[in-house]
Amino acid sequence: MRWATLDCSRPRIVGILNVTPDSFYDGGKSRTVAMACRRAADWIEQGADFIEIGGESTRPGAQPVSLEEERGRVIPVVKALASHGAPLIVDTSQPGLMAEAIDGGVVAINDVRALERPGACEIVARSRVAVCLMHMQGTPATMQVAPSYGEVVAEVRSALIGFVERARAAGIGNDQIALDPGFGFGKTPIHNLTLLRQLRVFSGLGFPLMVGLSRKSLIGYLTGRPLEERLAGSVAAALMALEAGARLLRVHDVAETRDAIRIWEAIHDDEPSAAA
Repeated sequence: MRWATLDCSRPRIVGILNVTPDSFYDGGKSRTVAMACRRAADWIEQGADFIEIGGESTRPGAQPVSLEEERGRVIPVVKALASHGAPLIVDTSQPGLMAEAIDGGVVAINDVRALERPGACEIVARSRVAVCLMHMQGTPATMQVAPSYGEVVAEVRSALIGFVERARAAGIGNDQIALDPGFGFGKTPIHNLTLLRQLRVFSGLGFPLMVGLSRKSLIGYLTGRPLEERLAGSVAAALMALEAGARLLRVHDVAETRDAIRIWEAIHDDEPSAAA
């Protein structure tokens, strides 16, 4: 499956479905398969283009979980959602889980570690599944301790190019690859703001650009709002990302983001169509 086949030339919403007890915003909200399916069904009705299932929290300070625990959270949800009508993405760095999820019908892998673990590149290359390569400085357990860059935009750009070269060397095609600069993953609020201001540097690399700003610390830094009050800021940031060329938006608030995209598309399209 290629990103072009998934039609990412237009804005696409990726609903973040964390089946974890400890994710930074929605931990525990999808703690059972039934709860996860209800949320996914609601999001599909609201206009989600993809459902992304994650079984390991990557919030700042999070500790890794075993393959068995992550698999036990993710695979039952993949099986239950396989026929629900929206393509599935699995957010994992575990090659074994990637392989099983791909066999279960997911169309893409989103890896915060950019396929660095042994065997990950080969699994994606063999399957021809789409993949998103994300930048992270450090690990979730350490990334926000003291993130440091000489020039954050140049260094993140260079790292992403390196990830692409490694993927290509393993046989992964350009049309399988999307990129994510990794907002909040080993970056201070100032680093994140600088990346957002210069996001066209990344959308100009020639790959679909995925952005995850929903409810994150940057929104709190700029607005002074706690997690529960960051909806408006998150939607505004998503629109800024669209203006800079991002086309895959990872969000917790599907309906509100869909409304914002409709307005954005109406302004940018020659012949906008009204919502049904």
